[in-house]
Amino acid sequence: MVAANREMVVFCFDTLVSHYNSEEVPPPAFDGAQHPLFVTWKKVINGGEPRLRGCIGTLEARCLINGFKEYALTSALRDRRFPPIQARELPSLECTVSILTDYETANHYLDWEVGKHGIIIEFSDPDYSTRRSATYLPDVAAHEGWTKVEAIDSLMRKAGYNGTITESLRKRLKLTRYQSTLFSMHYSEYVSYVKTTRGAAPAIAVIKPGAH
Repeated sequence: MVAANREMVVFCFDTLVSHYNSEEVPPPAFDGAQHPLFVTWKKVINGGEPRLRGCIGTLEARCLINGFKEYALTSALRDRRFPPIQARELPSLECTVSILTDYETANHYLDWEVGKHGIIIEFSDPDYSTRRSATYLPDVAAHEGWTKVEAIDSLMRKAGYNGTITESLRKRLKLTRYQSTLFSMHYSEYVSYVKTTRGAAPAIAVIKPGAH
């Protein structure tokens, strides 16, 4: 099984830096196995708790090289919950890559463990007769301090459901649980890695005011 590693996070930083510099992305130092994956960007300000800045991925297996290249940018620039990450934010960024594994259909909506499993829910919205779905990665519920029910209810809201959440609706959910490996790195660690392996720190092109 392929596990998330340092080189995958480096490739995500490389992809974002290359985007700002309008350059080709350096080739990755890992192979192109097929796995579902997510890229998460967080911002660390004044040594405080990292705050989510973007998180997007795919629950379908993708070539890791193409997948990380795509979702490094999508999560940084096109997460609708946040404005696009600016080049000037790079020094405060932390990147986490997640590779998803061990998909299992749960027996009911409580058939998973906080801190161990990520969850995907699917259900019919009784108000609009539409199917809704959403996922939380394995670390979300534990980080938020949620119970299973709180996590499920929050995930239903994330899926776009605005109606009353009842026990009977929870029981009708289809829940898939999964596990993941992840690797995190702060921009300063990325810079150190690049200096060591390539002999020079990454440079960011400075955009002059008024330039396009």
